[in-house]
Amino acid sequence: MGGGLRDLVTSQIADYALIGDCETAALVGRDGSIDWLCWPRFDSDACLAAILGDRSNGRWKIAARGEATISRRYRPGTLILETTFVTDTGRAVLIDFMPPRGSASDIVRIVRGLEGVVDMDMDLVLRFGYGALTPWVTRREDGALVAVAGPDMTVLHSDAAFHGHDMSTAAEFEVSSGQELAFVLTYCPSIAPLPKAIDPRRAEEHTEAFWREWTERCSVAGPYADAILRSLITLKALTYAPTGGIVAAPTASLPEAPGGVRNWDYRFCWIRDATLSLLALMNAGCYEEAAAWRDWLLRAAAGDPAQMQIMYGIGGERRLVEWEADWLAGHHGARPVRIGNAAHQQFQLDVYGELMDALAQARRGGLGHDDATWALQRAVIDHVATVWDQPDEGIWEVRGERRRFTHSGVMAWVALDRAVQALEQQQIDGPLEAWRALRDHIHAEVCEHGFNGDRGCFQRAFDDPTMDASLLLMAQVGFLAPDDPRFLATVEAIEQDLLRDGLVLRYDTLSGGDGLPPGEGAFLACSFWLADAYWVIGRHADARALFEHLLSLANDLGLLAEEYDPRTQSLVGNFPQAFSHVGLINTAFNLSRVEKPTDQRHEAGSQPPQDAGRGTVEG
Repeated sequence: MGGGLRDLVTSQIADYALIGDCETAALVGRDGSIDWLCWPRFDSDACLAAILGDRSNGRWKIAARGEATISRRYRPGTLILETTFVTDTGRAVLIDFMPPRGSASDIVRIVRGLEGVVDMDMDLVLRFGYGALTPWVTRREDGALVAVAGPDMTVLHSDAAFHGHDMSTAAEFEVSSGQELAFVLTYCPSIAPLPKAIDPRRAEEHTEAFWREWTERCSVAGPYADAILRSLITLKALTYAPTGGIVAAPTASLPEAPGGVRNWDYRFCWIRDATLSLLALMNAGCYEEAAAWRDWLLRAAAGDPAQMQIMYGIGGERRLVEWEADWLAGHHGARPVRIGNAAHQQFQLDVYGELMDALAQARRGGLGHDDATWALQRAVIDHVATVWDQPDEGIWEVRGERRRFTHSGVMAWVALDRAVQALEQQQIDGPLEAWRALRDHIHAEVCEHGFNGDRGCFQRAFDDPTMDASLLLMAQVGFLAPDDPRFLATVEAIEQDLLRDGLVLRYDTLSGGDGLPPGEGAFLACSFWLADAYWVIGRHADARALFEHLLSLANDLGLLAEEYDPRTQSLVGNFPQAFSHVGLINTAFNLSRVEKPTDQRHEAGSQPPQDAGRGTVEG
C-alpha cells in the first residue's frame, strides 16, 4: 500500500505531540497530521498508522494551505495542544484534544481564526487493522460520515463541507478572524447504536477544567516545576484509567536507531517500572494514581509466582503474542514493524524485587496493607528462594543466552530484604531467620561473583566483565552504601565504558552480542540514574549539569522518547516514554527536595552486612 513522494511521512519522532483521554492516545505532528491512533484502547489496532508507513496507512491532517510558519504549545496545565499557522494572509490556531472518556471516545479538532483569513485543508484517511483495512463509508442524513470495518466504527462530524476523494475524505475551507470550525471524530463498536454528537466547544471547556483541576492537586514547586508537571501530565495520559496500568509508551515499533531493527511494541505495562513510577506519583501528591498503579500490580501478579511475567497488558493480560505487520514500511524505513512483544515470555529475576520494593514503598507512603497482599508476597519470596541462583534474560530483555546478571542478583536480594524489613517492622508472620540468612547469602554471592577484582568495581554478569547501567541502582536500592568504594568505582567504570557524548548506554549495544544487530541510542532513564548516582555520592555539580543536559533533549513540548541518538542528535525509540519521564521526575526531586526518592528507596532496605567487603576494592 505505497504512496507517492507527497504521501511519505517525513516527520521525526520529536515532531510529535501527545493527546489522549486516559484510555488511548494519538500523536499529532508539527504539520497538523495525526499519524498514530489506536482505538478504543492503547493496545487496540491502529486506525491511523502513517507514522509507521505513509499516508495510505492512515492519517488525519488539518493544516494551512501552502507555505506557513508553524508554532505550537500545550495550553498550560493541560493536554490541550495548540498549533498556530501564520501565512501571508492571516493567522489561525488548530486546537487538538481528546475529552475525558464519556459514552464514547472522541478526538476534537477546532480551527480558530486569529487574524486575517487563512486557507485550510483537511485530509482524513482511515485505515483500520494497522493501516491495512479500508473501511466502508456512508453519509448520514445529518451530514455525518460513518466508517465501518468489522468490529470498528468511527463517526465524523464537521463544520466544513467535505467530499470523498480516492478512498479518503477531504475538505477545503477558510477561516477568518473570530471564526471557528470544529471537527469531531468519534469511535464506538460497530454493533453499538451511533453515539450522540458532542458539543465541541463545551468539550473544550470540560477538558481544560479536567486537566487544570488535576494539575492543581499535584505537589510541584521549585526550579524544575514546569518540567515535572509536564512529565506528570504525560504519565497521567499514559495511564489506562479503568485499571490503573501505565503503558511504557503509546506507540509500537518506533526504532531505537534510525533504520534499525530494534523496533518493539511498548503499549504494555512493565513490572520493571513499578517502584520508580510509584515514588514519582506519591512524591508529587498523586496518591489516587499511585494507589491505582499499586492495585494494578497486585492484580497482574496474582497467581502462581512461578508464572509471573515481566510485563502485562493494560488490563493484566498475559498473552502478548509478537507478530510482524509486513505491509508497513516502518518509520523512515525501519523494519520489521513488530506488534505484541515476545519478551513477555522471558524469565527475569528483577521483577520479584521490583514488586516487593513497590509494595514496601506503598506501605511507607500510606497506601495501606492487608493480609491478602502479604500472603501473595510470602508466596513470591518462597518462589525466589528456589530460583534466585538461576540465569535469566536480565532487565534489558536480551534475546541471547541466559546469564547470571549482577543486577538480577541484586534485585533477588531486594526481594528478600523487603520481606525481612516487613517482618521486623510490622510484626507480621514469616520465617524471619531463614529469610535473613538467605538475604545475606545472596548478598555475599553477588559480591563475590559479580565483582571485578581487576577493576575494583561490579560487572554486568558473573561471567561478563563489561559494564551495565543497571549497576547504577545498587546504592539506590540499598544493596551498597553510597560511599562504598566499590560503588564509587562502579560509577567511574560506567562513565569510562558506557558514556557516549555525555549520555549512558544500557550496556555495550554497539558491538552486538545480545542476540540482535548492534546499535541503538542512549537509554534516557539510565542517564537519569547516573545523575541520581552523582547526587548520592556527593558529585552535586555533575548531577545538576547532567540533569540540565537531559532537560535540553526534550522536544519543544517537553516530551521525551525512550532514547536519544547522539550521532543524529535526535530522539529515538517509542514516544513519549513513561520511564524517561519517571526518571525526570525522580531526578528533579532528588535535586530540589529535602525528601529524595533515592533516600526513600535506600532507607527501605537494610544496611549491607559489614563483613561483605564494604570499604575495600580488592574483591
